[in-house]
Amino acid sequence: MKPILFCITFMIVCSCKNTEKSEEGTKKSSTDISAISAKDFTEFKVLDSKYIDNSKLWEGFTDDLADFTEDKYNALKPLILEQDIPTMQQHIQDGKLSYENLTKFYLYRIRAFDRDNDLSLNSVISLNPNVISEAKQKDFDFKNKMRKHPIFGMPILLKDNINTVDMPTTSGAVAFQNNNTKDAFIVERLKAQGALILGKANLSEWAYFFCGDCPSGYSAIGGQTLNPYGRKIIDTGGSSSGSGVAVAANFCVAAVGTETSGSILSPASQNSGVGLKPTIGLLSRSGIVPISSTLDTPGPMAKNVTDTAILLDAMRGFDATDSKSVKRHLENSSYYEKNFKANKLKRKRFGVLTTLLEDSLYVRAIEDLKSEGAIIIEIEPEKIELPDFLRLLNLDMKNDLPNYIKTSGDAKLTVKSIQDVMAFNQKDSMATMPYGQSLFAGIVADSATDEEFESIKNTLKTNGKLFFDTPFERHDLDGILSINNYHAGFAAVAEYPAITVPMGYTDSGVPKGLTLIGRPWTEALLLSWAYAYEQASKRRVAPEKYN
Repeated sequence: MKPILFCITFMIVCSCKNTEKSEEGTKKSSTDISAISAKDFTEFKVLDSKYIDNSKLWEGFTDDLADFTEDKYNALKPLILEQDIPTMQQHIQDGKLSYENLTKFYLYRIRAFDRDNDLSLNSVISLNPNVISEAKQKDFDFKNKMRKHPIFGMPILLKDNINTVDMPTTSGAVAFQNNNTKDAFIVERLKAQGALILGKANLSEWAYFFCGDCPSGYSAIGGQTLNPYGRKIIDTGGSSSGSGVAVAANFCVAAVGTETSGSILSPASQNSGVGLKPTIGLLSRSGIVPISSTLDTPGPMAKNVTDTAILLDAMRGFDATDSKSVKRHLENSSYYEKNFKANKLKRKRFGVLTTLLEDSLYVRAIEDLKSEGAIIIEIEPEKIELPDFLRLLNLDMKNDLPNYIKTSGDAKLTVKSIQDVMAFNQKDSMATMPYGQSLFAGIVADSATDEEFESIKNTLKTNGKLFFDTPFERHDLDGILSINNYHAGFAAVAEYPAITVPMGYTDSGVPKGLTLIGRPWTEALLLSWAYAYEQASKRRVAPEKYN
């Protein structure tokens, strides 16, 4: 199994134009993807967190969960487990369920499965201490006709690089352990629509742009995230690993991830979920620990397309403080309800990449699409490189992380730069960086003039767009079909949206996703196509040991 995780795809040719020294002093090409690609880890240097005290994590919930018995949990299972948001809202409307019991159900599952046992997944870093009282308030508000949006009362997990006032935002790093902040813009939007912030999800530390030679899903704060479809066997995907795992294990209704290049698509597909990476500018990035202000975006992750669409809708809104936020695309879009009532695959033209046709699951997915009326055109992938991709990330993060600390971080943070974080980690390297910090060393070693940096960005965006636009125009395509995050690097630099949907499991049980990539601002179309495929194929199966 060699899926390409997090950043770039196997399509990138590793040409060498610029080099920087790694932490060990060896030379690396600026497009060498080995440090941030998939590795078949079966042995881990660290499994459990040294910084999470499970007893302290739960002591604030002891009284509130005292009456939530196993019998009550089992009685609620049919109403909640693997159900979508509209179904659960209907159960609440019918008086079969309450927001309080929905929240307690997820807390019960997190306590039972996430840490300190043989099924531990290490997917949750922290819990909102006020979430049960907030859920009770939602029940009161519901009785007073205050529900306006389907996300109302739904417990959502946030990747732990997204600011919220309820819990620290650590990005998985010990240096940020006490980073207490205000809400990020998208969190303000979620709360305004009535969502409940259940807690924070584990992640690949610093969004997987830190250690290089480390497994995806590891952070010093959260420990090693594990895949419910194969603990210690199947990769979780990075960097929104905790979000993908928690969704798969039914620890929340849905979760928010972030993507620079593949960090939503990878863990969603690796954990048999749905993940949408939107066009950059649709969702605000303010209050999110960055890698790259050029490429970063948050996005929704869920078990099904319907919930993904609802969560996307709840987060959108124009943010004047985000230079890429685009107001004209935020209104009059339908991401759910009416958008899913008709089969929108009929007569839509999709490009399938000939290099992927050896994958039997991909071929079966293509047949499913054909059966729904889609037109399939085989295309050869364009022979286009993404030169200096790593340099773009280096140069952005060198500036963007200090800017986040200054504008959105805790004023008491003692670290102000990448160099400060590296020095902090060296004080207790076994606890803070057991796999090293070679990618941070690469950031420090890299530099460029403003003109050179602009040239890097322009070349990458041009090349990424050419990779898609050439077949789009040559064959009059509506979308292009990929697998997992195999072409996430091109979609990232082109700033194009993509969604992944479960398409089945390999003979060894590894989940895979069909990924649909569209032109900018076509999220509603992508969701409608993904929904039609999902309903026609119904490939997702819940992880067996977590039911």
